Amino acid sequence: MAVLLSPITFLIFCLVIYTAAKQLNQRPNIVFILTDDQDVELGSMKPMVKAKKLIGDAGVIFKNMFVTSPLCCPSRSSILTGSYVHNHGAVNNSISGNCSSAAWQASSEMRTFATYLKKQHYRTFFAGKYLNQYGKKEAGGVGHVPPGWNTWMGLVGNSVYYNYTLSVDGKSEIHGDNYNVDYLTDVIARRAEAFLKHQHPHKPFFMMLSTPACHAPFTPAPQYSKSFSNVSAPRTGSFNYFGKDKHWLVRQAKHPLGDTSLKYIDSTHRNRWRTLLSVDDLVELVMTRLDKHSLLSNTYVVFTSDNGFHLGQMSLPNDKRQLYEFDVRVPLMVTGPRVTPGQVREEIILNIDLAPTFLEMAGLSVGAMTTSMDGRSFLSLLGNSTWVDREWREDFLVEHKGEYKDINAGCPQLDHQQVANCFPDCVCEDSFNNTYTCVRTLSKTCNLMYCEFADHEGFVEVYDLNKDPHQLKNIAKTISPQILVAMNKRLVKLSVCSGDTCRATAEPWQHWVTFGVRTERLYGRTGML
Repeated sequence: MAVLLSPITFLIFCLVIYTAAKQLNQRPNIVFILTDDQDVELGSMKPMVKAKKLIGDAGVIFKNMFVTSPLCCPSRSSILTGSYVHNHGAVNNSISGNCSSAAWQASSEMRTFATYLKKQHYRTFFAGKYLNQYGKKEAGGVGHVPPGWNTWMGLVGNSVYYNYTLSVDGKSEIHGDNYNVDYLTDVIARRAEAFLKHQHPHKPFFMMLSTPACHAPFTPAPQYSKSFSNVSAPRTGSFNYFGKDKHWLVRQAKHPLGDTSLKYIDSTHRNRWRTLLSVDDLVELVMTRLDKHSLLSNTYVVFTSDNGFHLGQMSLPNDKRQLYEFDVRVPLMVTGPRVTPGQVREEIILNIDLAPTFLEMAGLSVGAMTTSMDGRSFLSLLGNSTWVDREWREDFLVEHKGEYKDINAGCPQLDHQQVANCFPDCVCEDSFNNTYTCVRTLSKTCNLMYCEFADHEGFVEVYDLNKDPHQLKNIAKTISPQILVAMNKRLVKLSVCSGDTCRATAEPWQHWVTFGVRTERLYGRTGML
């Protein structure tokens, strides 16, 4: 039986529908630009002149942006899910370490920020590097398109610039070595440009652009191959330093660095910067096209990296994977609607905060949709340069599970020694026992790093970065036992946290310190530190 509505009731009904539709259409767009291995300490933002002007100066630069694991696949998995490594399960870059494994695809990949955004009618677009093992046969091949993405252009495997395969909506697209059509950073830029051309100002979209720069093999575009010819890698406070009081992997480094390593370090530094010039061009192109298509005023643009990098620090030639600031600090810049320009903020922001921030930017109910996320949205920090959230975190967790290879090319003496990445000069950057968890504390009164290793030594490293910003002196044996106890207790708590318990702020220091309390090491030992 038909129900007849009065004219007034019908008018109200139409108004409600119109208002809901208008609110839906007014939701902002989001562009997320993710670089690979771009550090802060070595100055990798210096080549990004246009990006800094168009994003950083026009919005917010966060001075204390950290990753919770200094390695590509674990960090990227944290970015996608908003979860610490111990909760999403991708512990390193291998299939056995759950990097894009079938198990990861069946669990954590089902709850990335993209899946939530797509359900809320965002048009989602991905181009570039996804996870290190993505597209491999063991990871489902190129036919696997991760859930949540309307348009998909995922790189098969790890970062390269030429001679690669893309999964384009599940179909293989093979590229060669012709700069004009194959240079990956530029391919990403052109696909982004084509996508933006067809977007409507009142239909929200999310676009993720994940560049290979400035990851190995550090191949610059031809027009930038001579840039920075007189630049050398920064000789920071820890450059060519022998870490005799650090864990075994650092102690095995050759000191001083040999000529081969020094030449390689300087050449690598120049080429890393050169590859970033193409990313700078990409940023300019995207911002220009957003403006051209009347999208810029309603679009958030977020720029960051998956982890930092080192070049000679602690006498380690080149890689990431270490607990030190050069590997865990990354750039973060954000601009967009209602973002106060010209801000530089000091709050601790983490890679696990990106997913909940994207959801809140999209106007979604963060509480309802992020119960499985360990991070928190930082959207509230963008609009008011003077506002301070007194409940914001002052510490966080860093996790890494070491990898090794049975065969190390060029270093036969290291075969079957459970080490990896032994290049150049056969100095290894990872090993089975380079497995650690750390609590990093940063507040007005405290600037500490406390780490425990899963090795036969039960090794502990502690640094007071107010006095020792380059982390040269391990003070584990000289720092107050009460502070060690407090740090250990906080580390144990964070190492098993989930959701709300990860976001809970630490107790005040005076309440942490309990005289005579025995520590409970994560890796099977107990006793006074």
